[in-house]
Amino acid sequence: MPTSQASDSYDLIVVGAGVVGCSVAWHAAALGAGRVLLVDRGGIAEGTSSQSSSILRTHYSVKENVELARRSWSVFTNFAAYLDDPEADCGLNRCGYLIVGAGDERGEAVRASLAQQRAMGISAEEIDAKQALELLPLLRTEGLDVFGHEPEAGYADAYLTATAFARAARRRGVEVRQGVRVTGLTTVGSRVVGIETDAGPIRAGTVVCAANVWTNRLLEPATGLVIPLVAERHEVMAFEAPEPYLPRYPVLKDMASASMVYARCYGRSQLLASPGLAGHATDPDEGQADVPLDVVADLGEQVAARLRSFEEAGVASTWTGLYDVTPDWNPVLGPLPGWDGLQVGFGFSGHGFKLSPAVGRLLAQSALGLATDVSLTPYRFERFDEGALLVGRYGKGAVS
Repeated sequence: MPTSQASDSYDLIVVGAGVVGCSVAWHAAALGAGRVLLVDRGGIAEGTSSQSSSILRTHYSVKENVELARRSWSVFTNFAAYLDDPEADCGLNRCGYLIVGAGDERGEAVRASLAQQRAMGISAEEIDAKQALELLPLLRTEGLDVFGHEPEAGYADAYLTATAFARAARRRGVEVRQGVRVTGLTTVGSRVVGIETDAGPIRAGTVVCAANVWTNRLLEPATGLVIPLVAERHEVMAFEAPEPYLPRYPVLKDMASASMVYARCYGRSQLLASPGLAGHATDPDEGQADVPLDVVADLGEQVAARLRSFEEAGVASTWTGLYDVTPDWNPVLGPLPGWDGLQVGFGFSGHGFKLSPAVGRLLAQSALGLATDVSLTPYRFERFDEGALLVGRYGKGAVS
């Protein structure tokens, strides 16, 4: 078991070595945080980050998310230079993003969200069916009235991204301890002064909690606050069809399907697909679960209805991933009311990977008492009691 001394002391401790935590640690070191520790009960990106579909888009109906996604995209497209590491690779495939809808409320929400993106200087155009087919020849356009295209989008690799941030953080002097379970927070009055671990206590000037679905277990006993967070299980499937879904084909979001399915190329020929609806509340420690055959069949039917060739598709693999979901499906970022020495980033609800570069910088700035690049006020913890939820045109859900 890893050992620790009671005299261990750091200027800043980041709890959770997923892609968000690794980003926070690197940004904190780059901003001059002093002694920084990144700690995780497992390994780098072994938790929910490893389950991510890793889709990158700036298409949101919540304007604040558009801004964070835009800032993050600029990092993903300049990743090695940003980390000052010529070997850093986030696995980016700039294949674009195609969102389709019917002539209904969802379709109108797509149009309005595209217009909002354009007003913010993002290339996001409404195209016609012919242009959509040029981008995705497998597309069935029957019943579709809206076609939105974001050419500066795609997908990447969450594991590569997290490990690149961790390696760059080490080069800046960050200490990384893996296999150390954080069991609680050390407090003095209303201030957090460190963490308790299965290897002993560690003191800190500031603690940043990026523990994802385990956040409420860590924060509630120490702070007495009720953390509005639920762990949800989501099913992901890979289909293989006679005519493959090629890497050059865009990420597809089908707002006209019953489950608001999203899909992208997986490997070099398969299709990764998943429902875009709420998942199933679960214990975050339960690990992988079987995907029921009726869920596979239902998603397969929706995919086949939208993509030619996939009526003959076979199921290559299935797995499940966890979302840390808040009441409005958007994250909490920054301090917790009544507590000093503590910053939090939780409740990403499926957005974590997309937003991780920008969120890492913002949380590091907030933890160091610096002015943040954009205001964290919309993402404040208090919004749930205030009734100031971050809900856009799409309502509550992963598309946000």
